[in-house]
Amino acid sequence: MTSKPDTQWLAQLDAALPAANVPTLLMVLLHLTGDRKWLSERYQCTHIRGIDDHDSGGLPPEVQQEVRTAAREALHAWKAGQPAALPDPGIDELVEMMRRSVGEEVPASYGPMVGAWLGLDPAFRIDQADAYRVPAGFHVVVIGAGVAGLCASIRLQGAGIPHTVIEKNGEVGGTWYENRYPGAGVDTPNHIYSYSFARADWSRYFALREEIQAYFVEVSHRFNVRRHIRFHTSVESAVYDERAMRWAVRVTEAGGKSEVIAANVVISAVGLLNVPKMPAIPGLDTFDGPCFHSARWPEGLDVRGKRVAVIGNGASAMQIVPAIAPLVASITVFQRSRQWAAPFERFQKPVPEAARFLLREVPYYQPWYRQRLAWIFNDRIHASLQVDPQWAHPQRSINHRNDKHREFFVDYVRKELGERQDLLQDVLPDYPPFGKRMLMDNGWFRTATRDNVRIVNTGIGKVDGNAVVTADGTRHEVDILVVCTGFDAVNLLSSFRLVGRGGRNVRDHWDAHGAQAYLGVATPGFPNFFMLAGPNTALGHGGSVVALLETQVQYVMSLLKAALDEAGDGFEVEVRQDVHDRYNARVQEAHGRMIWTHKGMSNWYRNAQGRVVAPTPFRNDDYWHMTRNSGLKDFMVRLGRDEDTEPQAVERAA
Repeated sequence: MTSKPDTQWLAQLDAALPAANVPTLLMVLLHLTGDRKWLSERYQCTHIRGIDDHDSGGLPPEVQQEVRTAAREALHAWKAGQPAALPDPGIDELVEMMRRSVGEEVPASYGPMVGAWLGLDPAFRIDQADAYRVPAGFHVVVIGAGVAGLCASIRLQGAGIPHTVIEKNGEVGGTWYENRYPGAGVDTPNHIYSYSFARADWSRYFALREEIQAYFVEVSHRFNVRRHIRFHTSVESAVYDERAMRWAVRVTEAGGKSEVIAANVVISAVGLLNVPKMPAIPGLDTFDGPCFHSARWPEGLDVRGKRVAVIGNGASAMQIVPAIAPLVASITVFQRSRQWAAPFERFQKPVPEAARFLLREVPYYQPWYRQRLAWIFNDRIHASLQVDPQWAHPQRSINHRNDKHREFFVDYVRKELGERQDLLQDVLPDYPPFGKRMLMDNGWFRTATRDNVRIVNTGIGKVDGNAVVTADGTRHEVDILVVCTGFDAVNLLSSFRLVGRGGRNVRDHWDAHGAQAYLGVATPGFPNFFMLAGPNTALGHGGSVVALLETQVQYVMSLLKAALDEAGDGFEVEVRQDVHDRYNARVQEAHGRMIWTHKGMSNWYRNAQGRVVAPTPFRNDDYWHMTRNSGLKDFMVRLGRDEDTEPQAVERAA
């Protein structure tokens, strides 16, 4: 059955096709026509250099035009009512599609993950209430309504599981609600820094904070989950009752009223970067003027004509300094170490209307555009982060490919500095690229050449009145002091008191050696408790944390479904100690071969004992398969029917 053509839509399509990303358009063609000729050698795209979209795919102009013409015909037919001929490609076919699209070898293991992100895996459906058997009175508490907590709430609601989200702020968004400093934005393309099930019509390729925060607020309304959220409420503690197999979660409202919420399951979504870390500088708390952490930027602060000091030069400083440099009288940056930053050609660049039309209106276009971005920004560099023990130049790089990366970045920095090569020693890192998370250059190096910007490498001795005094006794008088020293990423779950089996506090559990968890989600001694963005799940090698969180939420949902199917009225699931220990030994063994443990490296990924606690050593597809292949066999399961009955242990095969 066909319908009357939408002439306006077709005219917009004709105007947009010349600007289309051809590799993505090829994938659209295969879905719509089912013609596998689009996977032939004639349409093999070439290797993507850097982080460019590679819109031409490296194809000859006549082949590009052939693809656009065929896409126009197929889309006309689709708009007239003709269904897609290949809506559900097989796993092997998805891998081949990826290979053709990105012009590189793609592991076969990518197939199932790509299928999930394209919406082809039923387990990732949002509405699954028919698949969950939820007993009366069953309740889940989610701590935090940021990116992770919002995702968890949407999935719990879709499964028909009653839950309450506790959020200390007055709005959703977490880090995007709190971090309001000038220049705040993503260093990951927002087309992948968004939920796979909630697309958006983005105005920029790399959105600024306001647009990102607006997206998460809109999503909370779109999926109607705000009714589950208690705003302006903080979690003080969560204490486990072994006999009842329930958690007692003590919360306090903004007005001071406290209460205890009973929960069968608690999901922590407080995140990794939510507790600002202040440096131990004598006199910092007595600074004569505005002094604050970047995550607590005062509303309405006017920096025009002021002398500003910035302590630290990480991701937030690299965004703040270029944003305010044209406005202030001076900026003095006190840095402890220098940072690598990659070219950021699309910084502040708007998405052209033609591209927005294609991403918004053309079937399969945005999902495949997302997959290409995910490949470019995720696992491509993973192999280059492995230390070659035979490499002759360990002081500057870790292997041949990493050395080539260094050459590229050094050339880029020199170019950005222009005539100010005297600044090279102040901005060029003395450690291998990617030894810390690679930042995106939004004008940092060019800003360093401004007359009103100064970089100080001497350590800070103290703060005295309105001056920062360096270790050599030099006084730097300023009007505003901005602390950009990051977050407490090694002491996870430090924002509330967590007490598990036998009265065991998680701090006592972790402080000796550092935070550990199975798959970054579950830890022994804390039954029915799951973490999102837990230990060793940060993406040090790049990529979208949103996709990671969707993966973790799906894992938790699969555990809940299995437990509910088996238990009926009540259950207790606790990760087995042997499973947990083997996994974490594997994590540290893998880290021992990677750049973050390379001799001389210092980063926020490691704790005081040198153990890597923040990033994952695994590729995204590896972790994705771990969460899909793990299940209740990795947990101790106890069943209980009511509070007056002793829980019954269930033996499981290893």
